[in-house]
Amino acid sequence: MFSNVANSLGVGSGLNTAQLVTDLLAASQGAKLSQLNQRSQLNSSRISAMAATQSAITTFSAAVKETLNGQGFVGDLVSGRQDLAIASVLEGSRPEGLPASVEVVQVAVAQREISDVFATASTAVGERTLTINNSGGSFDIVIDSSNNSLAGMRDAINASNSGVTAMILTDKAGSRLVMEAQEGVDSAFTVTQSGASPAMNLTNIATALDSIVKIDGIELNNSSNTVTGAIPGVQISLLAAQAGTTFTINGASEPLDVRGLVTEFVTAYNELRKSLNEATKPGLEGGSGGPLAGDRGAREVIRKLSQMTSTQLTDVGDFKTLADIGVRTENDGTLSIDNTRLDAALALDSGAIKLMLEPAVTTETQIGLSGALDAIATALKSDSGALTVAQQRLETIRESIAEAREKINEDGEKLREQLQTTFAGLERQLSILRSTQSYVEQQFASFNDNN
Repeated sequence: MFSNVANSLGVGSGLNTAQLVTDLLAASQGAKLSQLNQRSQLNSSRISAMAATQSAITTFSAAVKETLNGQGFVGDLVSGRQDLAIASVLEGSRPEGLPASVEVVQVAVAQREISDVFATASTAVGERTLTINNSGGSFDIVIDSSNNSLAGMRDAINASNSGVTAMILTDKAGSRLVMEAQEGVDSAFTVTQSGASPAMNLTNIATALDSIVKIDGIELNNSSNTVTGAIPGVQISLLAAQAGTTFTINGASEPLDVRGLVTEFVTAYNELRKSLNEATKPGLEGGSGGPLAGDRGAREVIRKLSQMTSTQLTDVGDFKTLADIGVRTENDGTLSIDNTRLDAALALDSGAIKLMLEPAVTTETQIGLSGALDAIATALKSDSGALTVAQQRLETIRESIAEAREKINEDGEKLREQLQTTFAGLERQLSILRSTQSYVEQQFASFNDNN
């Protein structure tokens, strides 16, 4: 209907009523849409800036944690005899007691039993019950008509959860079953058989042994060749034994010094703080401010970060906060280092400063630098945290702007229809008037002709 009305506009009147409708709509909607567009652009900038802030905090926290992963204080670990043992830093730990002298007296061995040779893996072995006994209990392996073969026996042993595994080795002579436990004496096992004759012969080819290492002359026994308790924060993987031969495990490079660590932290923190200052700067004297100027969430981020120098990182020792070792906050929120104070602290007890920055064992009262940053990031990004609430608020504004724009467009369409109907009515009235005018003019013309 309205398309037909629109097509008739302007006909006979000499007026471009279609353009009039467009101009009137623009006049009605233009100011509102322009205002919405400005709000939308500002809100989008704030959403982007808030997301960038959250990403920056996460990146900063991860970078500090990576530096303080324990390896930063020792470098990569190197074994003096990599044919005998290799070493690595345990995740989340800080190595201590390096360099360490190591002697591999004995490596751990897993017990292994091998069967007689059978023609193939599918050759029948005779229905029977194997019973595996070890420190974990007693496990019956039933071999019946459904699994009466070397392969069936292997599968049944592997499904028994006994801690013993089985495999089949095949060469030109035939196939044989090999049973193997975990490393160490505690995993040793025995096998008994019942229900068949003759019994399957099993020959021991490896006796279970524990590993024996000497660390700085102290002998330590373990069930595995992966040793984690001999040197704090270090995992040693034993490869071969050579009694009487000692070698050293140490860091491969110069460890990260405390001054270097503090300097790295201050530099990274200042980069983060300067970007926040730029994002939140107010617009003064007609200048444009940062996208997060006046934002409550951004202010809370800055407030939390500003507490870093006074946050207690440990409850033991002479140094408990960054301020105690000379890290101070400037007027613009960035950090600086009082070198005189830091030098005095290092001279007094550099080891205590290391433990403050990265405790050997993290607790509620010994959180270290990465723990303090984690606490800030967690608080800001929790469901009720400043960053989360700010992002939710900005998203709500975005949705309300979209709804307002949709309402303006809907109202505009209604107004367009009303204007089209009104102009169509005016057009009809003009047509009637023109017809009347033409009739009257014709009558006067006829009257004049008759006279």
